[in-house]
Amino acid sequence: MNEEITVGEFIDWCKEGLERAQVSGQILIVDSSTDNTPSIVLEHGGEVLRTPKRGVGRAYIDAIPYIRGKWILMGDADLTYDFREIAPFVQEFRKGAEFIMGSRFRGSIEKGAMPKLHRYFGTPLTNWILNRIYRSNYSDIHCGIRGVTREALERINITSEGWEYASEMVLKAARLKLTSAEVPIKFYRDREGRLSHHRRVGWRSPWLAGWVNLKVMLVYAADSFLLKAGLVLMVIGLILSLGLAAGPVRIWKIGFSLHWMLLGVTCTTLGYSSIQIGILARVMHGLKSRFVERLQKIVTYDRGMIGSAVLIGAGLVLLGNLAFDYLKRGLQLEAISHPAILGLLLVMLGFQTFCFTLLMEMAKRVISRSRH
Repeated sequence: MNEEITVGEFIDWCKEGLERAQVSGQILIVDSSTDNTPSIVLEHGGEVLRTPKRGVGRAYIDAIPYIRGKWILMGDADLTYDFREIAPFVQEFRKGAEFIMGSRFRGSIEKGAMPKLHRYFGTPLTNWILNRIYRSNYSDIHCGIRGVTREALERINITSEGWEYASEMVLKAARLKLTSAEVPIKFYRDREGRLSHHRRVGWRSPWLAGWVNLKVMLVYAADSFLLKAGLVLMVIGLILSLGLAAGPVRIWKIGFSLHWMLLGVTCTTLGYSSIQIGILARVMHGLKSRFVERLQKIVTYDRGMIGSAVLIGAGLVLLGNLAFDYLKRGLQLEAISHPAILGLLLVMLGFQTFCFTLLMEMAKRVISRSRH
């Protein structure tokens, strides 16, 4: 948007890059400018797709139907990325890569091109988080120049309309286990007279970027940390809850009684909720995996309802014994009933299973309807 200072030279760079790489290509500028950018693009032999100003992510989404090639190289038209050097991307495509990230850290960064907070803290930190979650090896997940095949772009199915689309794309590429590669690139500072995004936003830019990227990671990686953390919590909770169901236990000099059992109940319910939300996140993201396919075969609507009924029924039996004893003693309880606490836990788990089964069925129906 409003790149009249740089867009003409950018088109020339693209043409030179195509010639050097010995490929033919389409130069498509998605534009919502209010200056002379569109006319300059046409003068230099590019194509213009005019769209309302709705965010850079939305611009890429709008462009997909107009892309004619099978290999797509995307980036800003501000001359900070050198499109004369696209040959390495073409080589990676020819080797079978589906998703190619440029890497400023493995290439070179011109002095003053990147804020120090981004360069030495923000980007390395978010790289580390993403690589830990997905066991990937990206060195620069925020690089603005990247390549993707047409088929892979459709599978990624970008939904972010703002500039967080960049993080979404990398996250989904890792989730989908696309054949990926990295290409070292040169990153230049802004041309004289051009006001960069970082300057427009000011001191808030690094923190805003960090928050947006963290938000995207939490949304698209919810299943990754919820499933693992939930499983650990639930195992700990079940050990405590079942181990103390018959009454207090002493191991060596440590006594385990009511408070430990209540901790177990809490851990079990929190862990079970985390696992369920993690599973729902994986299903709703629509990323097919062996885990999801196996789960959908095992956890059917009928089995979920039967399981919830069994859990609630077993819990009510244990609570029934407490209620009977309560009435028998003239509405008085002489001691804490550990089995009754286990009964409460089973009722809660049963109700959670009932709700989870309904949500899974609704999610499957909504996803199925959206695909047809």
